[in-house]
Amino acid sequence: MKIDIQARQFTLTEALRNHTERRLHFALTCCDSHIQRVVIRLSDINGPRGGEDKRCHLQVVLSGLPDVVVDDVESDLYVAIDRAADRAGRTVVRKIERQQTLLRHHRSSLPSENPVCESHGAT
Repeated sequence: MKIDIQARQFTLTEALRNHTERRLHFALTCCDSHIQRVVIRLSDINGPRGGEDKRCHLQVVLSGLPDVVVDDVESDLYVAIDRAADRAGRTVVRKIERQQTLLRHHRSSLPSENPVCESHGAT
C-alpha cells in the first residue's frame, strides 16, 4: 500500500509521519490487496489562532471500486488522524464486503455452464 502524507500550513514532524503510517497500516492492513494508494492531507485550518481546527482529509484509492474519502476535524491532530483512519478502515471493509456479496449473488443467479441435456427420442 502506497501512502502519501501531505502537510499544509505546518511542518510535518517525523513523529507525526510515523503515527499516521502506523494508524493507517493498523486500520487498512486487512484490505491491503484492494488498496492502490492512500493520500492524507493534514492541515491547520485556523493557523495560530487555535481552536478545533486540525484537519485530516484521507482518500483511499481502491482497485475497481470508488474511492473512500474521510474528513475529520479536531483540536488535536493525532485524534483527527486516529478517527479518520478508523472510519476509513470500516468503510473500506464495508465496500469490499458489499462488492463480494454482489458478485456471489450475481454468480449464483447465472445459468449453469453445463445445462442438463434432455434425452432425445424418448416417447
